[in-house]
Amino acid sequence: MTEVLDGHRALRLRVMPEAPRGAVLLLHGGRADGLGPPPLVNLPGFRMRPFGSAIRRAPGGDGVLLGSVRYRLRGWNGDRADPVRDAREALAELEFDGPVVLVGHSMGGRTALRAAADPRVRGVVGLAPWCPPREPVAHLAGKRVLLLHDEADRVTAARGSWAFLDRAGRAGALARGVVMPAGGHTMLRGAADWHRLAAALTLAALGTAPLPAALADGAEPGVPVPAARVLTGPGGGGG
Repeated sequence: MTEVLDGHRALRLRVMPEAPRGAVLLLHGGRADGLGPPPLVNLPGFRMRPFGSAIRRAPGGDGVLLGSVRYRLRGWNGDRADPVRDAREALAELEFDGPVVLVGHSMGGRTALRAAADPRVRGVVGLAPWCPPREPVAHLAGKRVLLLHDEADRVTAARGSWAFLDRAGRAGALARGVVMPAGGHTMLRGAADWHRLAAALTLAALGTAPLPAALADGAEPGVPVPAARVLTGPGGGGG
């Protein structure tokens, strides 16, 4: 195992307005197992940057504090759940008492869902998240849980996301899913739609923009909605 140096700071601030209306933290993907540190050229981290840019540009994105979580290690590592510790430390380092939304891809999505127990976290936006069976859901009661997944993803299973949403909804979460038409796990095909929709849902969870009508509270949490309906309907940011 690679030794982790003291002085690690889990929070990296990207944009810090004078008087933030809310905060968004980005959590990139990783591996099921990995006891070494992330590489200096960290492709999963770079993959999240366009999502941050889209959030800043979207209606309701002005005045939002934007940061990311830095992991000590690359992997989840079984019961250790190493990135969850980093996410909790990042939230502790965040000197902001207002609402927070966590946006995570793959392992970062699982991490965001676990870390959402923090009382400041208003919601989670998961991008092709890793949602194994029996993931805890009770702590998500009253929070927005919005998951985007391409059902052709061969790395993490979309059916795991939809099953998680069903359980979270029954536990009291405001849980909704969106079926993306392309992108697989890397979200490269149709990337603009991933960025635009993730930004809209992030700001809706934060409370600075409306929730798209296709994801209204009357929808069933375990039944995902096609992305086209969300993007073109009222509040979806589409044309």
